Amino acid sequence: IGVLMTMSFTLNKVTNYELESAKDDLYDYIEWMQQDIESGKIDPEIGELYIENFESTLKKLNSVERDFIHLTQK
Repeated sequence: IGVLMTMSFTLNKVTNYELESAKDDLYDYIEWMQQDIESGKIDPEIGELYIENFESTLKKLNSVERDFIHLTQK
């Protein structure tokens, strides 16, 4: 039983790390896209579409994270 608990804790820790890492990447992408729009490297309409998609993905990851936390606390 101890081994299973350790495996479960390790899986939770790894999964949480992966979610946080993915979210951090998306925040970086949003920031870089905003900089590219401001500097004129990308068309503002296209850049805004990218940002909307990044933000949509962030919302989905936050939802997955909430569900995961809820399931693992039972």
